[in-house]
Amino acid sequence: MATATRTPSKIKKQDIYTWQGVNRKGKKISGEMPAANAMELKAQLRKQGITPSKVKKKAKPLFGLNSDPKITPMDIAVVTRQIATMLGAGVPLVQTVEMIGSGHSNGNMRKLLSEIATKLSSGIPLSECLRDHPRYFDDLYCDLVHSGEQSGSLETIFDRIAIYKEKAEALKSKIKKAMTYPIAVLIIAGIVTSILLIFVVPVFQGIFAGFGAELPAFTLLVIAISEFMQAYWYFGLAGIVIAIWLFKRAHQNSQIFRDKVDIAILKLPIIGELLEKAAVARYARTLSTTFAAGVPLIDALESAAGASGNAVFRDAILEVKSEVSSGMQMNLAMRNCNIFPDMVIQMVAIGEESGAVDDMLSKVANVYEQQVDDAVDSLTSLLEPMIMAVLGVVIGGLIIAMYLPIFQIGKIV
Repeated sequence: MATATRTPSKIKKQDIYTWQGVNRKGKKISGEMPAANAMELKAQLRKQGITPSKVKKKAKPLFGLNSDPKITPMDIAVVTRQIATMLGAGVPLVQTVEMIGSGHSNGNMRKLLSEIATKLSSGIPLSECLRDHPRYFDDLYCDLVHSGEQSGSLETIFDRIAIYKEKAEALKSKIKKAMTYPIAVLIIAGIVTSILLIFVVPVFQGIFAGFGAELPAFTLLVIAISEFMQAYWYFGLAGIVIAIWLFKRAHQNSQIFRDKVDIAILKLPIIGELLEKAAVARYARTLSTTFAAGVPLIDALESAAGASGNAVFRDAILEVKSEVSSGMQMNLAMRNCNIFPDMVIQMVAIGEESGAVDDMLSKVANVYEQQVDDAVDSLTSLLEPMIMAVLGVVIGGLIIAMYLPIFQIGKIV
């Protein structure tokens, strides 16, 4: 979608000021607000009908520590829902942003919304104000807001964006839940096993030295592993840290590496199927939201490709976009990719025939989001006994290896 471009103006460095004053009703109020200087802050307060009595620059935290939490995508989703609600209630846009910002508990969010409100007051369109903060508002978000400004339906657009962000964050949370639980348990298992091998097994080894008898092969194997870990544990720890660092660095700096990781993840049992369903849900939800907002199909597919979250689906969606650009129906282009489920293709075909593609895609998104939810619950239920079994085998094996010589000596005696 073609969007208006402008040369970004140089934004003045702003500090946080605390202020006290009196509003139009004569009530004493106070708060915090970012501004380039005290004079600018006083001018902003007077515009809001507040007579400032005391303005003071807020002291910076010691050692640069910031007590306010970072702004998360979920924070943006909540603010989007608040904007949609207040616009629906007939509150003007500038006042909406100011009210939400002044009442927010997160100082970073207050600062962000205050900056946006200040630019809105100077006549800059909301979409352009948001583009100055790409860390929090991506191109899809800004394009949808721009579409709402052009069509005069900003209230409706914000409601759709709010639904999109809420669904996207819920889906992301489910995926994290599915991935975090087994990883956390395995890390704890590794730590416990290492402690046993490095600190507990040597105690038994000293006891076995006084037996003067040949130890079982299993016990000798565990002792050998213990001795190796005692001698080279720092190499192993350094190797793990370096491997994680190299992986993160390669993942951040190499698109080719990220694409290969995405391809490999989709081939994993259970997890791969779960991520495929999540990618289909994101594709359908993004395309439904953008298409319903009046974004042209080609641009909507571009946005859906960027939001897919996986290189395999990104490339497939871009291929669909290319074929649709040449005049092919979207359902046929999707079928040619050999990656989209038949049900999704059939729903899109019905939508194209009936002229309700956005409704069909919304139904597809609901179905696959529910499938992801069910899959996460099933995966958690399946992993719990499997992880317990693995822990039992590992920890139990170490205990058996240590007590096996004692049992054998008891039999001899």
